[in-house]
Amino acid sequence: MGKQPVRYRNRSDPESWPQVLRFSVQQAQRSSVLVPTLQRQGIEYEGIYYSEYAHPSKIPLSHDAPEPFPTPDSDQLLIDVYSAGLNFFDILQCQGKYQTQPPRPFVLGAEFAGIVAVAPPGSPYKAGDRVFGSAQGAFGERVVANPANVLPLPNTLSFDQGAGIFITYPTSYEALVGRAKLELGEWLLVLAAAGGVGMAAVQIGKVIGARVIACASPSKLDVARTFGGADFVVDYTKDGWQKEILKITGGRGVDVVFDPVGRIKDALKCVVWGGRALVVGFAGGKLKRCLPLNLVLLKNVSIIGIYWGSYHKNNPNRAAETLTALLELLASGRVKPVVYSGNYTLETLSQGLQDVENRKTWGKAIVRVREGVVRGKL
Repeated sequence: MGKQPVRYRNRSDPESWPQVLRFSVQQAQRSSVLVPTLQRQGIEYEGIYYSEYAHPSKIPLSHDAPEPFPTPDSDQLLIDVYSAGLNFFDILQCQGKYQTQPPRPFVLGAEFAGIVAVAPPGSPYKAGDRVFGSAQGAFGERVVANPANVLPLPNTLSFDQGAGIFITYPTSYEALVGRAKLELGEWLLVLAAAGGVGMAAVQIGKVIGARVIACASPSKLDVARTFGGADFVVDYTKDGWQKEILKITGGRGVDVVFDPVGRIKDALKCVVWGGRALVVGFAGGKLKRCLPLNLVLLKNVSIIGIYWGSYHKNNPNRAAETLTALLELLASGRVKPVVYSGNYTLETLSQGLQDVENRKTWGKAIVRVREGVVRGKL
């Protein structure tokens, strides 16, 4: 079976560290920035460490993996993680099923909020700065991140709120603004509207001035209305739910469909002529491969994909524009991250990911990595 996902600690005696870390310390001794961090005394480092693929239900927390640290002479940051966001793709990645797979062994998790522990000279950040961002290894007490994937955490937001922003909100923003070009007064249908990206889409749609219909399971309809501000809510677990959408829109249908669960095929029945259907993800677990292309043709529908993870590489200017716009929205309070009420720690992370997989959560599920001041300055 190989090594299980593990809790890890970095001992103060370098001779007791794994060979890869001992070698890296020798490299790091050429960098005065890294040495003080690598030679801290008596501090434990915990995380979910994978050398073999496994379902989240198989994740125990164990020990003896190396601490993350920046590459010598790079502009990378070392960040103390306070909270990390749970995403559906984490469930795929830990099983080797995601389109972006880091080489094994790796620490799971990609979205975080915390405090900069070490920053190199000339960095736009300094030790003590509150930040949020994305980097592989967020389900650990520390993570190494490139400054391009880190942003200042607004003082109005807690670490828990910040941990669910960097991937979730840009995905929804770029989907609606950049890809579908949603306009004032248009009808927006959001599927799985009580989830992380769904809730973000509802909020952003309202900021744009769209009329928003939120679809969710019965127990989550109030969440979509209360926290998202949806104009209408519809239970899409009922047969013929599309008829209710048509009734709400006066028989017209919706202009834009936002689908993070893989139900575009179902939603095409209530899309207006010339509408746009956004393929955001497949969190429903079943990829429906056959679209009714006759409806796509007859209704002149545009099927539009959105994969935010590719923007920094393929369209960095647009990525920067999107993040700047989002920071302004977050600072203004016009959108506000919604955190699931369940409490998860590294010890209960496995349960958290299973809850996400089984659609038991709403808003953004967060794992509290370490305790501290979790609220921003109001």
